[in-house]
Amino acid sequence: MNEVTTFSATVSATTRNGILVVAIDNPPVNATSADVRLGLSRALAHAEAAIGIKGVVITGAGKTFIGGADIREFGKPAIEPTLPDVIEKIEALSKPVIAALNGAALGGGLELALACHYRIASPSAQVGLPEVKLGIVPGAGGTQRLPRLIGVPAALDLIASGRLAKAKEALSLGIVDELVEGDLIATVIKAAQKLTDTPPRRTGELAVAPAGPAEIEKASSKILAKTRGKKAPAEAVRLVASSHRPLAEGLADERATFLALRDSREAAALRHIFFAEREASKVAGLENVEPHPVTTLGICGLGLMGSGIAVAALAAGYTVIGLDQTQQAAEKGYERIVGLLERNLASGRLDQSGFDAQKSSLVVTTTDADLAPCDLVIEAVFDDLAVKIDLFRRLDKVIRPDAILATNTSYLNPDEIAAATAHPERVLGLHFFSPAHVMRLLEVVRCEKTAPDVLATGLTVAKKLKKLPVVTGVTEGFIGNRIFSAYRREAEFLLEDGALPHEIDTALEDYGFPMGLFAVYDMAGLEIAWARRKRQATMRDPSQRYVEIADRLCEAGRLGQKSGRGWYAYPDGKRTIDPAVTVIIETERAKKHITPRSFSKDDITQRMLQAMATEGEALLAEGIAARPGDIDLVMVNGYGFPAHKGGPMFAKS
Repeated sequence: MNEVTTFSATVSATTRNGILVVAIDNPPVNATSADVRLGLSRALAHAEAAIGIKGVVITGAGKTFIGGADIREFGKPAIEPTLPDVIEKIEALSKPVIAALNGAALGGGLELALACHYRIASPSAQVGLPEVKLGIVPGAGGTQRLPRLIGVPAALDLIASGRLAKAKEALSLGIVDELVEGDLIATVIKAAQKLTDTPPRRTGELAVAPAGPAEIEKASSKILAKTRGKKAPAEAVRLVASSHRPLAEGLADERATFLALRDSREAAALRHIFFAEREASKVAGLENVEPHPVTTLGICGLGLMGSGIAVAALAAGYTVIGLDQTQQAAEKGYERIVGLLERNLASGRLDQSGFDAQKSSLVVTTTDADLAPCDLVIEAVFDDLAVKIDLFRRLDKVIRPDAILATNTSYLNPDEIAAATAHPERVLGLHFFSPAHVMRLLEVVRCEKTAPDVLATGLTVAKKLKKLPVVTGVTEGFIGNRIFSAYRREAEFLLEDGALPHEIDTALEDYGFPMGLFAVYDMAGLEIAWARRKRQATMRDPSQRYVEIADRLCEAGRLGQKSGRGWYAYPDGKRTIDPAVTVIIETERAKKHITPRSFSKDDITQRMLQAMATEGEALLAEGIAARPGDIDLVMVNGYGFPAHKGGPMFAKS
């Protein structure tokens, strides 16, 4: 039996056939904490000095090699030894060092592997440098060593996007040298023994493969076009594109850039979102509550929303029973769902066996009683209170008493729906965002009488669906649509006060939104919101400010892109500023005797942000949202708020 040598609380090693096998055991993801770095440094010093050790293998315990930095050290002063120090020792070691990638090697984990002299991976491994997603760049050699292995264009693609590469792609790119199906460690030890007779292949000493300026410019432009003002991707492009410099010069530039970005507002915003995701799953009162087992989902209403939910549920391994009113509607829903699965098959997101399994897990019906086996039923029918109440009363008669009912309403009061059922404690809201199989956000609505185990089940199902669940209390529009309504109102006030639609849209897009508010309206169509405003007209408080400009547009037949005219005109399908809209706006201002004034982009942005933050504060005060971070998550993941600005609550803090 090999004797275990302990180098720190998280790093130990055994010597096998003259090879020191170093294992990092720092659950859950073997992050490069101070203790891990210290242990590795000691292990390397031991290997260098010990005559009987001919080589070193570094691997991770469990299913991860190294998942990145220790998030507990984020924003704090560095603790010696730093990761660049450890990595430099690995690369400089006189004996061969091999990385045995038993799982994910991300961020600093991949940087450490790049400094090893050889890399062997299991098929489950994946690699990546996702630092740009936290507003920083790799800070331990990633922008300099990766181009030396795989060339500048491929390194640009990985580093500036932050995307991950699976094991086969990593092999084809040259990031890893071998893939091993069987005993990874045994194979790596044999490889290490073979390498003892040859000088170590140090990545930092390799020459960067030449690439034409046009090729680099093409790759860079493609990436920068998507960054929308983010600093980190642009800096990553600069560092990778200049990686032909001497290694020491490149590493110094990279480290200085990393430190500057780490302390930036952008990185702080992205860290805020990162931590907010972890906090969102911590719901008061659910600490020791067990969720119900769920294997079969019912979905009522197989339109676009219901079909999207079904695809997400099938991908998560659930059996799905779809219900619609008529045989024709049910069959059309079935075809729509299968069509989405076929698209996933064609794109490679699903293989043939997965497609067959998911398709066989789907049935549709027009009979309520066929939902009897369901553990959870989600309704996605027309957003009409009477329609939903009728459906839930019917479901009461056919599903088990312990089965859960969820409403996907956007604006209706789920407490009213729950109150109409025999068991209101088993009702909650699951507000999906369209398209439901793509959008990650899911507002989980805790109704007045929702039982804790029902809420816990909703959260568990959401996570299995690979959604980001955020718990909200009951209010019109929940968190997201209520804030959306607030900043939509502010945009309309700005129109009356002197701004024009394109000025507001430009300010929002320059801030980082993917599309301006009025352009979004035109794309979605103006008639649904118009119908809603007309329904609410009799309930509107006459003392509250109401802007009629959108109503005038709709009355003039300007219903958006599909009618060729909305807030903009669309000759040949291209969005253009329409002077006729300006005339309508000016006419409405004149009716109210408003003297227009001009607004800078910053004026517009600050008014919009303040409207969102003010509504967010109200949601917190009312107990609808538990934390400012929950509000920011909803706005970033559901409404296009730029993640690198941290959400409205962070932006105004």
